Amino acid sequence: MKQASLKFKRYMSNVNIIDNSNLEHHILHTLLMSFGVLALMYILILGNMVFNIVERRSLEKEMLSLSSEVGDLGLTYLALSNKVDLQFSYSLGFKEIKPKYATRQALGLGSSSLSAKLDNEI
Repeated sequence: MKQASLKFKRYMSNVNIIDNSNLEHHILHTLLMSFGVLALMYILILGNMVFNIVERRSLEKEMLSLSSEVGDLGLTYLALSNKVDLQFSYSLGFKEIKPKYATRQALGLGSSSLSAKLDNEI
């Protein structure tokens, strides 16, 4: 029995026992590091959201100024288009021409009444 107890003591001295306080220390550091990473990500996302809100407000102001400028240009166009008449076009060198219309002949229709009917549709 004495030999067995000596053998057991030698065996136990060679075995490494897990130190629970060291394990708890590693778990605590892991939790704190993950909390720090999540806090950093939260700050980055929140900052990005604030930046996007400020950018959207500035773009809305620019959109309002551009839409009012488009409205002013539309009024200017209407005012200028009302000044265009036949005398103004003659002064710019335009001439009035007689229109020429293209007609299509009926292809392969033997009946003259049908071709006359088609000519009247135009």
